Amino acid sequence: MPTILFGEHRVECPMGANLRVVLLRARLPIYNGPARALNCRGFGTCGTCAVSVEGPVSEPTAIERWRLDLPPHRAAAGLRLACQCTVLGDLVVTKHAGLFGQRDEPATPPRPAPGKR
Repeated sequence: MPTILFGEHRVECPMGANLRVVLLRARLPIYNGPARALNCRGFGTCGTCAVSVEGPVSEPTAIERWRLDLPPHRAAAGLRLACQCTVLGDLVVTKHAGLFGQRDEPATPPRPAPGKR
């Protein structure tokens, strides 16, 4: 089972799982600010689940390439949409600041849940 490192959190998931679904089920903050409620629910059209991913994931989909080529993502290199990524191995995932996760600095790191790491 692949392990995803997100801040101080480690989450195991099945091979081939959708990254957005895994992070949401683990109650990890993949959305910033109002995007927690206002997002496309995984269709790849809003771009608010953009994250940096280190490790093996699926190739970008056509909708992902389209969305990441639009502002504000265009200038941000190396981002992926969590909703379009299939987990193919162990990952390190970083959420960046900004409504769309497009800024260079990381978002406020998530605090570990009591009794979980």
